[in-house]
Amino acid sequence: MLTSAFDAETAVVAQGDGRYNVCLSTAWDIGDNANGGYAMLPVLRSLREESGHSDPLSVTTHFLRPIQGGGDAQINTSLVRRGRSVSVLTGDLTVAETQRLRVSAVFGDVDGHEPGTGIDISAPLIPAPEECLNRAELLQGVALPIASRIDVRVHPKCAVVNESKPAISEGWVRLSDGAPPTALSLPLFADAFPPSLFAKLGSVGWVPTIELTVHVRRKPADGWIQARFECDDLIGGRLIESGTLWDSTGRVVARSRQLGLLLDA
Repeated sequence: MLTSAFDAETAVVAQGDGRYNVCLSTAWDIGDNANGGYAMLPVLRSLREESGHSDPLSVTTHFLRPIQGGGDAQINTSLVRRGRSVSVLTGDLTVAETQRLRVSAVFGDVDGHEPGTGIDISAPLIPAPEECLNRAELLQGVALPIASRIDVRVHPKCAVVNESKPAISEGWVRLSDGAPPTALSLPLFADAFPPSLFAKLGSVGWVPTIELTVHVRRKPADGWIQARFECDDLIGGRLIESGTLWDSTGRVVARSRQLGLLLDA
């Protein structure tokens, strides 16, 4: 079986005592920096190895400094608590002897318990992926090497700037090489779409994430992931964006919330 780019370019090598090494690829860059969703994945892989559980249930990442791909990085993990159903851990990514991000995560079995009743969110009806716009073809004021790794299709209405409408970004996402989505790839997808402010303010370039929290709710079925992100809070150049991901069966598979920074164009 061929290894997907997602697996090969986020693979870690154990060094012992909770330490791991990774070689970061430039193929996941946005502009000159690695996409944050990509950069945190090697840390998640390391934490999964240390946790004794299969799936990330909750992932909070603080992005401390920009991260450049194309070189070696080190990961240090710390086990906060190991339990029978969940384990809590933290992990740091260091590049050139400088800490770049910190991840706090809860691991468990995301499909370990699903009661007969619950509260869910229905996926909105949007055009099919082939009727949406390829993110790589949209004017965003920044180069997108990551488009070679993630196929993002944006709802046509979200590509039309209108200051009077809500700041919403929605559409579809999948790995470009056809690898199926997994619980581990959902935090990446939650950080892959153009900023929802694009629909309201136009090309805003790079909107760096300060903090991103993703809650994984289910393991996704094969196929496209449908996504919707909305920013309804922008104060002092700092924005809050909320997101939901659905799998190909229409089930919610992840929710997200992030604090971002709107830089001057």
